[in-house]
Amino acid sequence: MKISNSISTKNIGQIALPIMVGGVAQNIVNVTDTAFLGNLGDIQVGAAGNAGILYFIFAITGMGFTTGSQIIIGRRNGEKNYNAIGRLLDQTIYFVIPLGILMLLMFKFLAPGLLHGVVESKAIYEKATAFIDMRSWGILFAFINFSFNAFYVGITRTRILMLSTFIMSMTNVILDYGLIFGHFGLPKMGIEGAALASVIAEFAAMVFIIFYTVNHKGNKVYELFRFEPPDLTLLKDILRTSVPIMFQNFITLGSWFAFFAMIEWTGESELAISHIVKSIYMVLTIPIFGLSIAANTLTSNLIGEGRSNEVLPTVWKIIGLSIAMIIPLSIISFIFSEQLILLYTDNLSLVPDAIKTLWVINFSIIFFSVAFILFNGVTGTGKTVISMLIECINITIYLGFTYALISYWKPEIYWVWCGEFVYFTFLGLMAWAYLKFGSWKVKI
Repeated sequence: MKISNSISTKNIGQIALPIMVGGVAQNIVNVTDTAFLGNLGDIQVGAAGNAGILYFIFAITGMGFTTGSQIIIGRRNGEKNYNAIGRLLDQTIYFVIPLGILMLLMFKFLAPGLLHGVVESKAIYEKATAFIDMRSWGILFAFINFSFNAFYVGITRTRILMLSTFIMSMTNVILDYGLIFGHFGLPKMGIEGAALASVIAEFAAMVFIIFYTVNHKGNKVYELFRFEPPDLTLLKDILRTSVPIMFQNFITLGSWFAFFAMIEWTGESELAISHIVKSIYMVLTIPIFGLSIAANTLTSNLIGEGRSNEVLPTVWKIIGLSIAMIIPLSIISFIFSEQLILLYTDNLSLVPDAIKTLWVINFSIIFFSVAFILFNGVTGTGKTVISMLIECINITIYLGFTYALISYWKPEIYWVWCGEFVYFTFLGLMAWAYLKFGSWKVKI
């Protein structure tokens, strides 16, 4: 898609809306996973939640590499250097396949030890270990999917990702129901069934996106799948942009894992509450993630077209759209807090504290909206070392605040979640300052 002379709401929507719809489908999986496992007990919810975060710590390294590739693809798309895009995708695939195999092996051998070091509950440890042993097999499929996502986001043609995510999500939901509870003639596998359903769903999405890409006539201009020999110079260019993002993503997801590990110290009920609220949180933030990807790729495309002066106004326009979408969702979540919580659990003792925690999220999500889109604008400039440094500083503040709160004050769970305000306030200020005053208006 060519970027018009003036970035309009329509331009932003063409990129963000399919990602949002895909986000809805993906979050249907998160909701059903949590709800189905909630029927098995609080331990299963906490175990799958913590193990799932650990899985994404490993998976996010691949996503970091493909995000770097996406930024360069966006730059080449802005420059109308289309044949270079095919080479970029080929080199990306060359890299993510061995990386995926390496991550699979590391996950198999390292994840149980990592869990053992931070999980105090023996019951949660046993269930989480069973989950990750099965879930790890999907990581290579995920890496390949990330590569194609980077291609379509970079060329600002994201509609196909909506369909790909829908296929993955529906496959996951149906197999979740069958494999967790033993329906449709499938074995009753409990928490391991949820993990296997996710693996098969990622494989289904991979097969679909490859088939579509190979057969779509509009992709001929990009000269895809020529599979020339590995180009170390091009790979070095991608790595220069990607490595800081890979590290940044690793510490971001690592901070979530550390956050939930610290919550587990306070009790199994508090952990279950936090994973329930996290699941609702992810639904509420669907517009933010879709619009943040638009901010990232539009920033890259605009710089490629030599229109760097339009980046910050475009980011503010995207933030305005995000807030306009988030406030109604937050109000609905506030009004119907109890009903939303009861979708996930029939344990009434969890409800009062879960509602208070959800109220914290309903307010902090405005801070999230502003800060995250500004931060993705920084990433879209290609100055990924800067975005990594910003994230490292803020993660340190965030985890230090959480640790001090839990260790010395031992508050109710909803107070722990107030760390979101601290994190997003500093993240937003630092990202805005860099976009306003930093030196980033260069091509890569």
